[in-house]
Amino acid sequence: MSSTLAFEHPWLLILLPLALLPLLRRRRDTLTFPSIAWLPPDRIGRIIGWLWPLFAVLALGSSIVALAQPGRPQTQVQRTGKGAEILVLLDRSRSMDDRMLPANWREIDPSLLLYHLGRGQQKAKVARELLSQFVARRPDDRFSLMYFSNRPLSVVPFTQHDPVMQAGIAAGGIGRGLADTDVGRALIAAIAQFDQRAYSGSRIMLLVSDGGANMDDEMMKRIRIGLARNRIALYWIYLRSYNSPTLDTNDPRWENAPEMALHRFFQTLKTPYRVYQAEDPESLSRAVADVERQQNLPLDFMEQIPRQDYSRVFLAIAAFSCAMLLMYRSMLLRSLP
Repeated sequence: MSSTLAFEHPWLLILLPLALLPLLRRRRDTLTFPSIAWLPPDRIGRIIGWLWPLFAVLALGSSIVALAQPGRPQTQVQRTGKGAEILVLLDRSRSMDDRMLPANWREIDPSLLLYHLGRGQQKAKVARELLSQFVARRPDDRFSLMYFSNRPLSVVPFTQHDPVMQAGIAAGGIGRGLADTDVGRALIAAIAQFDQRAYSGSRIMLLVSDGGANMDDEMMKRIRIGLARNRIALYWIYLRSYNSPTLDTNDPRWENAPEMALHRFFQTLKTPYRVYQAEDPESLSRAVADVERQQNLPLDFMEQIPRQDYSRVFLAIAAFSCAMLLMYRSMLLRSLP
């Protein structure tokens, strides 16, 4: 860590010689007496006589240094912990505003299921709440957040600062999602977030989405190569809608469904891939909990240490010196006849 002291306004330091003005003797400081040999020695008076110009110098000098805004520059520090670099790729399309099934939906009469579905919680809201808890429980991880619908939107770059990530997750609750979803474009943009980062440990892309995609060969090739190049494990939390297929179905009606096409493509990846199917808040919570148990390997990362401003320290010294000068002045006035 660098200990270099830097100034925001170093040109103000040319005023520092002004702090020596209190040391200059003035005419009124000199009193003429015929003789002072008969006076007893006044050690306290001599100490006070030396202290007040010292406090005056400190008040002026500290004020000038404070105006120059001294501080330690922003630095980078290498840290080692346990965890992973996790990029959360969160679907913000309009379908994510739909309601999730209740936990006991299999026990409900099918004729009443749509009624209960309308009273459930929004998929996006439940996902944000669980992701917020997930982030809070993994303080050693480096997180990044990206939303997507018809195009990707990078919200939080990789950081270990929990409040920043929590604010990004909460921001996803503003407004309504867009109609279109482009998973392929979002995956390519998410992979690019790792391109300029040195590999320092386990990497995860956590895709949270309720939809799929039929991608062309060129896009699939780019995604496959990008995941392998950056050694990224892909976890997909599939928020299944009521009328959507299950990913383990053999029903030929769902053969060409976008969700099935995306799942089959992910199974061909050369990098690790895991899928979690969530239909209700409880199954989504279990999926997030299982992801949390994964990827607790050693992780090296560079942490940004923000600039530290030392102006307040010098302002405090100046304020203390001024208080001492006022006290001295008050004692001097009381001693006058």
